[in-house]
This record gives sequence, C-alpha cells and structure tokens, in this order.
Amino acid sequence: MTATSDPTAAQPPEPEPPVRISLTPEGATRGRLDGAWWPRSHDLPRELPPLAAALDPTWGKITRVTVNPTHWPVIPRRVPVEGHVIHVGWFEQEQGADEVMVCSFIPLRLELLVIPPPEAETSAAEWLMTAASDPANTRTRTDLLTAAGVPTTGPRADG
Repeated sequence: MTATSDPTAAQPPEPEPPVRISLTPEGATRGRLDGAWWPRSHDLPRELPPLAAALDPTWGKITRVTVNPTHWPVIPRRVPVEGHVIHVGWFEQEQGADEVMVCSFIPLRLELLVIPPPEAETSAAEWLMTAASDPANTRTRTDLLTAAGVPTTGPRADG
C-alpha cells in the first residue's frame, strides 16, 4: 500500500498583501482630501476588511462607508470585519465615482480618493497616493486623476 499526499493541502494560505493607503499626516491641516486608497480589485466585500484593519487602530472602529457604485459591482449593506461590522451605503449622484467616505466610532469622517484598480499604472497610483494626502493639495479628485493620466469614468461629484 502506498500513501500519496496532496502538496497543495499542506501549504498555508498566502497572506493578504498590505492595504495601499496614504493619509494626510496627523496634526496637519487637511487639504481637499484626507488621502487615497488603492484597492487591489473591484470586490468591495474583500477590500473593506483590510482597509478597516489599517484604519481601526488609529481612527477608531470604522462603522460606516459610503461609495459610488461605479467601481463596485456588488455593494453589500454590511461587511463583517474583525471585531465588528461596517455598514455600507452608496450614492450615485451625491458622491464621486472615485471617492470613499469612511466614518468611525470616534466620530471621524475621512474622504479618500479611490484609485481605480486595475486601470491605474503603478507610477500614476503612487503619485496619486502622495498628492491626495498632501495637506497643501487643492485639486479635486477628478483633477488629480486627470493629471496622473488615470481614466476617469462614471458620474463625478467633486466638491
């Protein structure tokens, strides 16, 4: 009798890559945005837990997120994350296609530029991460994306 083994069964799952986020430095007067988030996919239920894990320790538990459905084909009402649940809302006209608004328990609200995956090239996305978190930034989301050469789609609600 011979025993065979499945080499894939013994291997641990690959760790999730770190969340790609940049925020205005703490204590700085915020610019037009609070920073940028570059998710790895258009899968919101998969992308929100790493975002919450990155923000929760500093900003308090993330309790609510609003998005525009342009980049997110599935928008659940609730997304379970470690230790709590994030309530998710969406707005087509009132919120920009490339924006996520994050609300925390403390209460705090962050407005982040969403760098659309996989449309953004690495160099453009890195520039956007820096520009959006710069306290001196006065450009809108659309202006930043256009300057970086990232395609802009869907409704815009730049404020």
